[in-house]
Amino acid sequence: MDQQLYEQSLDRAYDALIAARSLLQREISSYPTPISGCDQQYIRLMSDRTRISQAIQSLNHQPFVATPRTLEQTAA
Repeated sequence: MDQQLYEQSLDRAYDALIAARSLLQREISSYPTPISGCDQQYIRLMSDRTRISQAIQSLNHQPFVATPRTLEQTAA
């Protein structure tokens, strides 16, 4: 697999998520004051904000990947 190709894809995904977060934040900022617990569209916006934030965090997170090890035979 071409490492550069998938890294570019990840970069594009990250950039798209950042853009989506910005658009969503503008929409939330301009949204009329919601009625607590009753406004389904506002609840959806808040849910989407959480989903986008989690996706960005996931792309930023560097998981631990164990290094393969081989046993070396020692002279007895």
